[in-house]
Order: sequence, then C-alpha cells, then structure tokens
Amino acid sequence: MKPNPKARYSIFSLARNAMTGHQNWERAWRSPEPKKEYDVVIVGGGGHGLATAYYLGKNHGITNVAVIEKGWIGGGNTGRNTTIIRSNYLQDSSAALFELSRSLFETLSQELNYNIMFSPRGVLMLAQTEHEKRAWQRTFHANRINGIASEWATPERVKKICPIINLDPNTRFPVLGGLWQPRGGTARHDAVAWGFARAADEMGIDIIQNCEVTGIDSEGGAVTGVQTTKGEINCKKLGVVVAGNSSRLADMAGFRLPIESVALQALVSEPIKPCMDIVVMANTVHGYMSQSDKGEMVIGGGADGFNNYTQRGSFQHIEETVTALVETFPIISRLRMLRQWGGIVDMTGDRSPIISKTPVENIFINCGWGTGGFKATPGSGHCFAATMAKGEPDAVAAPFSLDRFQEGRMIDESVAAAVAH
Repeated sequence: MKPNPKARYSIFSLARNAMTGHQNWERAWRSPEPKKEYDVVIVGGGGHGLATAYYLGKNHGITNVAVIEKGWIGGGNTGRNTTIIRSNYLQDSSAALFELSRSLFETLSQELNYNIMFSPRGVLMLAQTEHEKRAWQRTFHANRINGIASEWATPERVKKICPIINLDPNTRFPVLGGLWQPRGGTARHDAVAWGFARAADEMGIDIIQNCEVTGIDSEGGAVTGVQTTKGEINCKKLGVVVAGNSSRLADMAGFRLPIESVALQALVSEPIKPCMDIVVMANTVHGYMSQSDKGEMVIGGGADGFNNYTQRGSFQHIEETVTALVETFPIISRLRMLRQWGGIVDMTGDRSPIISKTPVENIFINCGWGTGGFKATPGSGHCFAATMAKGEPDAVAAPFSLDRFQEGRMIDESVAAAVAH
C-alpha cells in the first residue's frame, strides 16, 4: 500500500502545532475584548450559560450578548460531572423539564453541527430495598402518565440488561428490580459546552474568558451592569448561571438564595475492555456507574455532608462509594483508580432547580440543579432564554420560580430522583 501524503502532512502539522502551543490552529470561537454595553450579560460559561446564550440568539433573535466566565469554558461543573442524561422523574413539572432536555439532546449534534457524542444507551435505576421497589414502581406509573418511555424491570430483566450485576439474594443489598429508561444515556460533557460556544459565537455573541465578576451595579432597583476584572460592563439584563457560586453572586446583587453549596465526588478507574453498555444508578448504596468510550469505569457518589467549595476529591467519600458498589458489581473489585475529583453543586431544599426572576429588576437566576445539572443543559438554556427574553417564565419553567419557597409550592425530588438528585 502506498503511503498517503495527506496523512503524513497531517501528522507533521499536528506535531508542528503542538510545539508552538497550537498558536496557528483556527479558534473554535473568538476571544474578544468586552464591549462597554450589551443587551444581555450572562455570568457563567458552563453548559447552561452557553445554552442560554445560544437559545437567546436562535429562538429570540437577541445576539448583543456576552457570556463572561471567570476561568475557561467548561472548566467548572460542566467538565466535572458523570454525563448522565435521563428524564424519569416523579413530579410532573420535573418530568416536563427533563424530558424537554432529553429530547433536545437527541438531535443536538445535528443542530449545533458539532458531535456531542450523545449515546442513548439507557439508564437503569436499581431497587435494592422493598421501600425503594415501591417508590420506583410509583415513579414508573408517573412516567407512563407523563408520556415518558420507561419500564419496570424484574431482577431477571435487570440481569439481561446488565450482565455484570450480582443477583445473589444473600448480599447486603439484593437487587429486587429496577426502573429502566431505554432512551436515557450519556453525552460528552466538554463537547456539549464547546458545541454551544461555537454556535453562539457564530451568531456574534461574545464569549469572554478569564473575566471574573467582582460586583453588580444597580440603580432604582434595576440592574445596570457588572464590575469585572476586565472592567465595567453595562447591560440591560443580567443572567446568573454559576452553579455552586450562585449565592456569592446573589449576595453581590443584594438578595439571598435558599441554596447551599457542597462538593460532589466522582472517580474513574483504569480502562478495561467493554463490559457495561448502560448507566446504572444505585440509590441504596449511593453510587452510580457507567463505562466511558475509553474503557474507564466512571463512578459517582453522593454529595459531601457539609458545605464547601472544594473541587478536590475526598478519599473517605470515594472509599464509601466503591465499597458499596463492589458488592453489586464484583467485577470492579480489583480495578485501580485512575483519578478522582469533586464539583461544586448548589442544593435547594426540595432538590429542584430555580429558573426565575429575582428581587432586583432584570436580574434572572438559574441555579439549584444539585447533582443533576448536566442532563438538563439544553432544556435549561431553552427555558432560561425564554424567561430572560420575555421577562416572564415559560410554561415549563414557571413552577421553578424563586417564589415557591415563600409560597410553599415545593417540587420535592429529594427522595424520588435517585442518589443525591
């Protein structure tokens, strides 16, 4: 076979650009200096903030927008989650929001012209106590009423779906069945952020990295702009989408949020041959697992039991999670851990998000996603963009307003949503 000169050129090009720090590579999006004023400023360059900017342009024709990020695009929770996508929630309002998001994920690669590696491999939620079995069966019927495709799986069906599960009835937490959503799955978290960033940039939306907000300006009870490490930026509307740092930004604006920030733990193992082609969530043992396209077993647990802003992993928490999962998945008992990390998540009392106006006119907040924010990325951006553009939430976002905590309209997913959220 003759050598391909184009392939040889590509290899040398790759090496040459690597030596120069990729300075000559075409940028996926611009890196502009901030203008003095925008119609909309979105604080937070994660998936939710970038999706909001994209849908502001696509659905509402608003492109005089800046997304400002204190670090780099996707450097926060977007790049620190375990990429699970599902919509089999108990409450009607939760099911509507997450099913909207799941359905948007289905065609997001085509829409953004960017491969987000969406994999509808299916999500299985294990029942390992009688109480949990009844709870998942209740959720199954709620899903059926809401038109969400899911099924109740017997232990035999669970074993067929995921052969590496241990069905020994004498284990501490035997598998009694599971809630199976065949069209749930995963996507590449970085690619989701990059796809939205590139598509927003093509509309003329400015994405400004390494630009930290140090203050929020208002006059007469309405926002006028933000103070940043790159100077003052005026705006007519301000969207705050900064996950675990939401309370800090709210404090700058002069109001409080009913959230607490904690670290969520995760790890990946050394890569092994393919052995698991679905996602399994085990609420009783407080862990969940899937296998990445590189062969790593991606393992997540619950959130820390105390407030903190760390992004470092906790050995104690990882040990608890892995110890519990080994009994359900004996195959992982001899694997070595490759790396671990933490992400800062924002928890509300009812474990449901906030998509809302705030006490300061023209400041809007999108937060409180807890440990389940990635799965909501396109749906969150879709709804938050509509809320910011119209000044009022759309039908899907309306139940998640900040007022619900004063009025007692809780959307309680604290037990129903599996693991921490």
